[in-house]
Amino acid sequence: MRTRWLVNVLCLALLNLGSPLVAEAGLVGTLQVVGTDTRTQDLATVNEALARTQVREQLVALGVDPMQVEARVAALTDGELRDLAGKLADAPAGGGALAVIGVVFLVLLILEAVGVIDIFKKFP
Repeated sequence: MRTRWLVNVLCLALLNLGSPLVAEAGLVGTLQVVGTDTRTQDLATVNEALARTQVREQLVALGVDPMQVEARVAALTDGELRDLAGKLADAPAGGGALAVIGVVFLVLLILEAVGVIDIFKKFP
């Protein structure tokens, strides 16, 4: 009885070896492959900006835990991360210093025109 059961099991195993295995395949799109690479680059850009000492000091001054910021950045979607990295790349290095200089110059011109100050010497 035992040998007959063993022979039946082995016959079933041999029959299953000859049957084709079912495999499902799908196409991997270019955007899926490129998307993982750009996410890594965007994440590196954002983390590099957050690793600066001035940024860390400002976060602490505002009462934000830097570890919590890192966790939230890691939880961003691909689109949000791409937007944030793009904004960091497009941000001016001076943070608007040129705008401040322009406003100061404009105020000086107005004060000169009104006659409050005499910074710009008049030519004779």
